[in-house]
Amino acid sequence: MTQRSILDRLASLDTNTVSDALDFLNLPGATFGLRPLWDCPKIVGRASTIQLGPKGDTKPTVHLISPVIDAVTTDDRVLVVAGGAEGISCWGDILANAAVSKQVRGTVIDGLSRDIDGSSSISYPVYGRGVTMISARNRVIQIDSGKPVLMAGVTVNEDDYVIADRCGTVFVSAGRIEDVLDLSERIARRQDGMVAAVRSGRSVAEVMHDKEFEAIAAPQK
Repeated sequence: MTQRSILDRLASLDTNTVSDALDFLNLPGATFGLRPLWDCPKIVGRASTIQLGPKGDTKPTVHLISPVIDAVTTDDRVLVVAGGAEGISCWGDILANAAVSKQVRGTVIDGLSRDIDGSSSISYPVYGRGVTMISARNRVIQIDSGKPVLMAGVTVNEDDYVIADRCGTVFVSAGRIEDVLDLSERIARRQDGMVAAVRSGRSVAEVMHDKEFEAIAAPQK
């Protein structure tokens, strides 16, 4: 399967459906609290991971995240930023403009953003825990990139898949993406049928019985 077709299939789904598929497969990936920080569109792509941490001195240093943006060469990247500090920004509008120039699809931060109107004004999607006005300068630095990071309790590796929408953010291991897509599409079809059944007048108690959901994951004949 080509990379483009994988991303197109993932983009046709939503986080609720992908989260359900992960549940059926007993896989981690669904998070809580990483939500859109403006009324931004869904993002789907592959993770470029970044680890932040506290700055221990006042010596000048390269601004966090900027080296990763500079290194982007494809149009499928989502910046996945871990290690945000309470009350302190780890994203802003200058970074957002740089990301747009590199065709980055969006940013997910386990932390806070400042200048969120700047990201909104250029239609750059930002997901995270909230907003602040307090700068990261001399407070937070980039420690590493391209390595596994912990996002809201979920370990995310470089090149894992990301889907984020109004309900939140889900990460899917690159090694399991086809399994997750196959089951997610089955779930979506089944749930569409359940909605149609309710609209046609069937009892919602019958339509939503546990056995109906369990049937989704039954082996296909």
